[in-house]
Amino acid sequence: MDNLMAAFDMFFQFHVIAGVFVGVFLGIILGSIPGLTATMAIALIIPMTFTLDPVVSVGLLVGAYKGGNYGGSIPAILLNTPGTPAASATLLDGHELAKQGKSLKALKMAIYSSVMGDTLSDMVLILVAPPLALIALKMGPPEMAALIFLSLLIITTVSGESMIKGLIVGAIGLVVGTIGLDSVTAVRRFGFGFPELDEGISLVPMLIGLFAVSEFLINTESVGMGKVVQFFARSDKPEDNRVSGKEFKACVPPILLSTGIGTLLGAIPGIGPSIAAFAGYAQAKKISKHPEKFGKGALEGVAAAEAGNNAVCGANLIPLLTLGIPGDIGAAVLLGAFMIQGLHPGPMLFQENIVTVYAIFMALMLANVFNYFIGIFYIRFASKVVLIPKGYIFPAVLAFCFFGAYGFNQSLFDVWIVIIFGLIGYLLRRNGFPLAPLLIAFMLEPILEGAFRQSLLMSGGSMAIFFTHPISGAFLSLAVVGIVWMVIGGIRNAKSKAKNTLV
Repeated sequence: MDNLMAAFDMFFQFHVIAGVFVGVFLGIILGSIPGLTATMAIALIIPMTFTLDPVVSVGLLVGAYKGGNYGGSIPAILLNTPGTPAASATLLDGHELAKQGKSLKALKMAIYSSVMGDTLSDMVLILVAPPLALIALKMGPPEMAALIFLSLLIITTVSGESMIKGLIVGAIGLVVGTIGLDSVTAVRRFGFGFPELDEGISLVPMLIGLFAVSEFLINTESVGMGKVVQFFARSDKPEDNRVSGKEFKACVPPILLSTGIGTLLGAIPGIGPSIAAFAGYAQAKKISKHPEKFGKGALEGVAAAEAGNNAVCGANLIPLLTLGIPGDIGAAVLLGAFMIQGLHPGPMLFQENIVTVYAIFMALMLANVFNYFIGIFYIRFASKVVLIPKGYIFPAVLAFCFFGAYGFNQSLFDVWIVIIFGLIGYLLRRNGFPLAPLLIAFMLEPILEGAFRQSLLMSGGSMAIFFTHPISGAFLSLAVVGIVWMVIGGIRNAKSKAKNTLV
């Protein structure tokens, strides 16, 4: 109790609370600009923290991390352009709602589910961080490979009406993911003589090209052909601009499920919020009473995606604080910020700086409160984008995309990546291929390949290692069950369609 009271005295000071507020505010602003990720928001703010107290510094950066993670959903919903990679799953239903005139409803559901998922994840961090960190340590290369193999089943959930097309695009994503230096032999793969490709394709430029530039090209073509462009709409009906109690109640189960998935995956280093968002989205679709609405404007889809990616924020700090192991790039930047302030994450942190740790926990919870109120205030202005003429919106979005892509690595090569993947995305969409499977496979490939090859090196080339380890064996068993269930469901749907055709 003495430590807790000392933490209260340390935290409840104006400059500490102001630091958390400013961090969340800047995070939302930067996260809502395509290309400026939550990680970049932290990186831009770190120089401001060198002379600040540790609690103020960490509160500012954690606030930016949380705000940036949520802010990416705003352009994803309004412009079909995820501000951060974590918002990639949000646009699947969020932008469809915007095109139906329900952009404000989608934005409000996004902030509700984001704050709920983040808060519940923080509570898990505060209450059970050490045990969860020990579980995360059990995840060696065989377990990671099996988990990622299981995660590839997400592709079947976001493949739209044609699973075959989804699998084809997923295979393309796996091939694109192999571009760069081989992680074991350092041999160049699919580099085409460009040294810039040695590190592989950057996720943010690829993301911007696939979704934003392809959307621009699709709509430009429609305008050229004299078609009416339904980029987004605005409804004057009150029910289209708010989330009713009935709608929120229906979204609670997917929020809780996706939060659990995001917390579990976030505690495992290397997974990240993007994969957690798609995993939560896939499971929400499976438990939904109306799975056919997903991808066509399901509010549950927005809720699940945002709860999943924001639940990672708190869970990422579990291995960081208890073991000194960052869960993703954002947590790695936070690790550097901790060390700048003289705090060394790991088992000794809780013994040597327990008062500071308690104060940081308080900053986490307060950041969620600020995230809600600033988000609610900000989306009212952001939703006014529907009033801007489309002739101004398209060029402005395209300019932001190129600026964001260049700013990510300060490289013109990334701008060319945006253009190339914009054309690829345009061709795929014109021919009815979904884009989400390509993105998911691309993100999972490096983790899957690295874990798979490390496992074979450990076992001397024996595949038995994946079955002799209990956790990896359980994941593979679930994957087999999922594949069998998917095949049976496909056969049933085919028979049902054939029967209806005959009738």
